[in-house]
Amino acid sequence: MSDTLLDVRDVPPADRHPKIHDAFEDLAAGETLTIVNDHEPKPLFYEFAAEVESFDAEGYDVERRAPDEFVASFPKK
Repeated sequence: MSDTLLDVRDVPPADRHPKIHDAFEDLAAGETLTIVNDHEPKPLFYEFAAEVESFDAEGYDVERRAPDEFVASFPKK
């Protein structure tokens, strides 16, 4: 198992969620998608919690490292 890191800060906003969903789909159970974003991905968390059955919402974590750098972990069940 491995984790995947995806920096979406340079991805156009309209393309971010689809790119993140695609990367999450490619994970095996037990792996984690870690994203780097320019804002807190709270809306994405709620989207995953509501729509992605394999998302482990209890394992979600986010850390603000700079004013424009948030690192969030999206684990897959």
